[in-house]
Amino acid sequence: MGKFGRALELTKQSGRVLMSDKRLMVFPVLSSIACLAVLATFALPMVMLVDWKAAFEGAHGAEHVRVRTEWWWFVVTFAYYFCNFFVITFFNSALIACAINRFHGRPSGVGDGLSVAMSRLPQIAAWSLVSATVGTILQMLQERAGFIGKIVLNLIGMVWTIGTFFVVPVLVVERVGPIAAIGRSVEILKKTWGESLISNLGIGAITAILVVVGFLVFGGVVAASVAMQSIWPAIAAGVALVVYLVALALISTTLKGILLAATYEFASTGAVPDGFDGDLLRGAFRPKGG
Repeated sequence: MGKFGRALELTKQSGRVLMSDKRLMVFPVLSSIACLAVLATFALPMVMLVDWKAAFEGAHGAEHVRVRTEWWWFVVTFAYYFCNFFVITFFNSALIACAINRFHGRPSGVGDGLSVAMSRLPQIAAWSLVSATVGTILQMLQERAGFIGKIVLNLIGMVWTIGTFFVVPVLVVERVGPIAAIGRSVEILKKTWGESLISNLGIGAITAILVVVGFLVFGGVVAASVAMQSIWPAIAAGVALVVYLVALALISTTLKGILLAATYEFASTGAVPDGFDGDLLRGAFRPKGG
């Protein structure tokens, strides 16, 4: 079986785990609500930092909407990144803790996951601080970089994302600091030879296909609505599309968390997580060139 075939099969196995414990989807829901609350909290200071007077006095185009005080803008940006990363890491930690508990037959309720995440608050806060620092620095450099510079910075951001792929499960299980967690993440990533990333992309690919299908169905309903000269089918289809896309996003996020937990569990202990195929995981972790 090729890499993409294994990715699809691991996605199906993650889906079966989710179907057997749908409570795991609660964590992405809570994370989304909390992220929206963070965004709403920071929306007002962000708006106040824009020099709207300059924008409306003869300015034409978004490039004339400038920030009143640049250093303060980056302070607010850093604070936003920190809060956002903290929320995402907290609920991802709870999801992964529940998944790993489930693999071992331990209690895996929503409260159990949140309890583990609460006990890892120092590690989560430290990692959020590192992530916010990196994010703010990259943002500052992006503001000043030219075309080639932006490409280089995007590549750096991509390398950072890949290198920190396993940081959250390391924080949850091993309770180490952010620097040690990055080292362990890179170590595990080398061990998988990138297979874990391909599996993660498999979930993304399936999600993208389902998104396209949703828009095609919506387009068909809109066309029928025009033919019938009635707007109500189009409105109903629009509402259904929004619900469908939100549900897809939540399911995709949960599946990625389950798969990340399973991959980490097998890489760190050699034990096959409940609900996953041992031969499939061993194929994903075979030595390079094997």
